Amino acid sequence: MRIGYLVPEFPGQTHAFFWREVQALREMGCTVDWLSTRAPDPAACTHAFADEARRQTRYLFPPGVWAAVRAAQPRLPQSVADYLAKLSGVGLRARLKQRALLAAAFGLLDYCVAQKVEHLHAHSCANAAHVAALCRLLGGPPYSLTLHGDLDVYGTDHALKFKNAAFVSVVTYALQRQVVERLGLHQELLPVIRMGVDTARFVPVAKSANASKFTAVTVARLNHTKGHLYALEALAALNRQGVEIEYKIAGAGPERENIERHIKDLNLSRQVTLLGNLGEQAVGQLLTQADVFLLTSFGLGEAAPVSVMEAMASGTPVISSRIGGTAEMIDDGVDGLLVSQKNVDEIAAALRRLVLSPELREQLAAAARARATREFDFRQNAALLFARFKK
Repeated sequence: MRIGYLVPEFPGQTHAFFWREVQALREMGCTVDWLSTRAPDPAACTHAFADEARRQTRYLFPPGVWAAVRAAQPRLPQSVADYLAKLSGVGLRARLKQRALLAAAFGLLDYCVAQKVEHLHAHSCANAAHVAALCRLLGGPPYSLTLHGDLDVYGTDHALKFKNAAFVSVVTYALQRQVVERLGLHQELLPVIRMGVDTARFVPVAKSANASKFTAVTVARLNHTKGHLYALEALAALNRQGVEIEYKIAGAGPERENIERHIKDLNLSRQVTLLGNLGEQAVGQLLTQADVFLLTSFGLGEAAPVSVMEAMASGTPVISSRIGGTAEMIDDGVDGLLVSQKNVDEIAAALRRLVLSPELREQLAAAARARATREFDFRQNAALLFARFKK
C-alpha cells in the first residue's frame, strides 16, 4: 500500500516522532512518500535524520505554475467551490489564502496521481487538512487526519476538514470527547492512536553513585505556555527551604530572553542551564542522567507530550501538570506525579518529595518504564494507524 504522509514544515525539531512512525510503517511493508506544505529553515531541526528527511520530502509551496493556473480559474468543480465558499474569513486576504490552499491541493493531486498514492494521511488539522480535503474533492485519494491538540489551536472550519475524512485519529481520549461533543462525530471515526517513542532507544541506565546534585530536566520549546517560569519559581521556593536542585532546560524559542531574565532575578544562574535544541541521542542521554523530568505546561496546545513518554521510557520519574491527556498517561503517585497548572507550591512540593525519597523515585521509574513499553512504543501505535489505512 502506498501512503502519502503530509506533515507541515517538515522536518522540525519536534518531528522525531513522525520519522519513527514512517520507519515503522515501512517495516510493515507500506510504501510511504513524505509530503510537506513548505520547507522549514534548515536550522529548525538538529536531529540526525534532518538532511535525509529534506531530501525525501516533496514540498507543496510554492506551487508549480500549472497548479497555480488551475487554482486561479474562475470556474471550479461545484464541490470545491462549495467548500471554499463555506470557509471562514472575508476580504481579499481570505480569498488569496483559499486560492493558495487550492493551488497546493492541485499540486498534491498531481503528485498522488503520478505516484499512485492510495491513501493520504495529514498529521495536522490546520491548513494541511484543508489541502488534503480539497485534494480529495478534486479526485484525489481517500484521506485521514491526526488531531494533536485542542481544536481551537488548529484553526477553524473543522467540520469541513473532517466531513469526508476516512477517519480522524486523536492522540488522547480527552480530544476524542472534545470532537464528539463539539462536532458530533462518532467515536468509531476517532480512533485514539498515541504518538509513540522508541522504547528500545530510550531505556533506563544506572544512575551514577557519585552524583552529588539532584538534577531536574525539561525538554520543551521555550514558549510561554510551556510554563518554564513556574518551574523556576518552584526552584526558588525550594532554595528558601534549603533544598537546592540543578535544572537543565533543552529547547529553543521566543521566550529565551524572558526565561534568562527570570533566572537572573531569582538568583538561579548557578543552578539553571539552558541547553538549546538537542538531537534525539543527546536528549536520551540527558534524560537518563536526570533524577526527574519536569513539564509545567498550561493552557491549550498540549495533548500527549512525547517528551513525557521519552522520560517514562528512560525510567526517569516525571512531574507533569494536568493538561491535555497527561492524566491518561500518568497514574498520579504510581508512575509519575501530577500537579495543577501554574501552581508553584504543588510543583515545589512534588520536587521536594522526590528529592527526599530515593525509594519513591525508584518505584515511579520502574512503573513508568513498564507503562511506556506497554502503551507508548511507536511500533505498536504505527500498527494501529496502518490497520486503519487498510480498512
